[in-house]
Amino acid sequence: MTALRHPPARRQNVVNNLFGHRITDPYRWLEQADSAETRAWLAAQEALRHAALDDLPGRDRLRTRMEELLSVGVTGPPVWRGTRRFFMRRRPGQEHAVLHVVEPDGTERVLLDPMTLDPTGRTTLDAWHPDQEGRRVAYQVSTGGDDGSLLYVMDVTSGALLDGPVSRCRQSPIAWLPGGESFYYVRRLPADALPPGEERYHRRVYLHRVGADPDAEDRLVFGNDGPRTASYTVGINANGRWLIVTRAVGAVRRNDVWIADLTKNDAEAPVFVPVLTGVDAHTNAVVGPQGLLYLHTDHDAPRGRLAVVALEDLDAQGAPPPSAWKELLPEDPRAQLEHFTLVDGPSADRALLLVVRSRHAVAEITVHDPETGTQLDTIATPGLGTVGEIRGRGHEAWFTYTDPFTPVTVFRWDARDRTTTVWASPPGQRATTTPQTAGTMRQITCVSPDDTRVRITVLAPHDDNGERRRPRPAILYGYGGFGLSPTPVYNPEAIAWVEAGGVYAVAHVRGGGEEGAEWHRAGSRARKQKSIDDFHAAAEALCDNGWTSPSQLVISGESNGGLLTGAALTQRPELCRAVVCGAPVLDMVRYEHFGLGASWTTEYGSASVQEELGWLLSYSPYHHVSEETDYPAVLLTVSDGDAVVDPMHARKMCAALQHAGGPFPAEDGRGLALLRVESGVGHGARAMSRIVALSVDQLSFAAWQSGLFTPSRSTRQTSPAPAEGEGTPSTRSARGPQDSLAPSSSCSVSGGCGRVSQVSAEGS
Repeated sequence: MTALRHPPARRQNVVNNLFGHRITDPYRWLEQADSAETRAWLAAQEALRHAALDDLPGRDRLRTRMEELLSVGVTGPPVWRGTRRFFMRRRPGQEHAVLHVVEPDGTERVLLDPMTLDPTGRTTLDAWHPDQEGRRVAYQVSTGGDDGSLLYVMDVTSGALLDGPVSRCRQSPIAWLPGGESFYYVRRLPADALPPGEERYHRRVYLHRVGADPDAEDRLVFGNDGPRTASYTVGINANGRWLIVTRAVGAVRRNDVWIADLTKNDAEAPVFVPVLTGVDAHTNAVVGPQGLLYLHTDHDAPRGRLAVVALEDLDAQGAPPPSAWKELLPEDPRAQLEHFTLVDGPSADRALLLVVRSRHAVAEITVHDPETGTQLDTIATPGLGTVGEIRGRGHEAWFTYTDPFTPVTVFRWDARDRTTTVWASPPGQRATTTPQTAGTMRQITCVSPDDTRVRITVLAPHDDNGERRRPRPAILYGYGGFGLSPTPVYNPEAIAWVEAGGVYAVAHVRGGGEEGAEWHRAGSRARKQKSIDDFHAAAEALCDNGWTSPSQLVISGESNGGLLTGAALTQRPELCRAVVCGAPVLDMVRYEHFGLGASWTTEYGSASVQEELGWLLSYSPYHHVSEETDYPAVLLTVSDGDAVVDPMHARKMCAALQHAGGPFPAEDGRGLALLRVESGVGHGARAMSRIVALSVDQLSFAAWQSGLFTPSRSTRQTSPAPAEGEGTPSTRSARGPQDSLAPSSSCSVSGGCGRVSQVSAEGS
């Protein structure tokens, strides 16, 4: 360690005076990623990172175990269109999941393989949407983290390319009209039609005819007067009559909902009427059978409720007010309503409503009468974990299940005899293998300074021969933003860590969605400090209750979670031994000028508003780095293609921490600040080999700092090892705002294997 030296970084005398605040910014020059000075500084950081991490004890062991845990692959639930079935699968050894189709005679074949599109592995299949007849598939790909996303249309039978590329389609939903000749989708306006700096905003809803010139022939159908940060979803029912559009402004959970009857107007000029607009609520609308519109909303129900409106009651003014809705499922005060599906095919004895709730982040499934909401049954899950979106067809329904020690498995439920069977296990898992845990999972609670009870999910080794608990090296992960919830999903890093004798914990702090909309609001905007206080309380509880100690604790977070850990680092540096901070937001004064930051002012506030600048400055990590403070070791990880969170945050923070720590960190690494920059990826999915490489750097850094691999510590517990498997995080926009800071889909210490979003290998 004595050979390591922080590279020097020039300090500028940059001072901004905003509303009476004198705000210094000595590393403003590091915002320019392509300058010669920045490139030279980054090269020095890369050399330092390799010198510090490449030869750490346990790296080879961690790499081998991560490769084992990720090697088995994943199969996603089926999507039925016409007589064909579509699903995703990643076999052992494949870098990316592959889209497959199954013909009516059972013949299975590959439809889209990202590695065939790009053998470098830098291209990802972001979304896919079969038409209603199963004859065509619209799909979206991006390369190197590009946030534009290109849309193509393929003929399923021949594999021929029918359309594309259509550009500027980031996270666009697709709503096919019957017949497969046209679809509604969401596209950004061209850059040359927008003011500088606004190229990533200004979305609109269009109707596109397959094969037509999207720039000359697409018809604008919605959003012409929408705010610049508005995002949209589109959906259409099976018979093509009802078109639903939602709009959210910025990265918020609230949205507005409209519906159009396509039998009354031409598809190129639908007339929309409001379902629910102008209220602080998030609503999903689904057209169901018997002429009913199902409304899953948190209006007057922070944990969600399900109501119905008769479509015949719609008029030119829209749907009846919420007070006139028929409530099927009232709010459960202790459980979050996540999603639902209807099983109502002709082969079913009766129509049934299947509902997934999350109780303190743990999923449960119930069966209800779709007309009265009366609960009829429950569907057991294998453990305390996460259930993916249920999909119904005829008398059947499919869902995924996973928990931190169990790889994603697809289950089939039969409405006729109420039985649940395994439909698809991870493709590489041996049939004789039964998943076993590497340790135990439990939830504990801590108390935040304002007496709020906060839950912590703790993964720990089995007690050896009934020994009393002893402090162990621990990782504490947190997110706490945008109403998104860390759920218990298959987590290879946690397994590897627990097997080696460590504790892995997730703090369910305010700002997330674990306890409903009010839990989110309680940790956003002026109340953001509540999230940070909760995280401090979780760290203290783990230490006070003997799980770990400050000298063995590593705190971790990614994206908005990087902001959380960055604030914890600067406010309470004595609470932990090290910090792993991935794709973080750290300069809260200038964040809205970079990446998709302008979309987040509804979550954080804006520095252009006097009161809100005060909120931001009170916790902005970059502005709270002090030369008088001894900081723990810090590893910052970013991707140079990240168009969501600009890597400038990590660059500036790294320089500030290195200046505070001096040119030479302590011999044990305290005060060391490292920056890892990955090229060719963005804020989203990446190839399996890249996931392993990132995880190994983060885990080995955490192990080194916490003492996990000291000579006196066993590196493998005697309890049974888990079965191998793997999950692929879902990025379904229905679970959160399109521009929110959801973690990337890397299985990293900071981001987890989809800890915030539910896990499945599904399309859309």
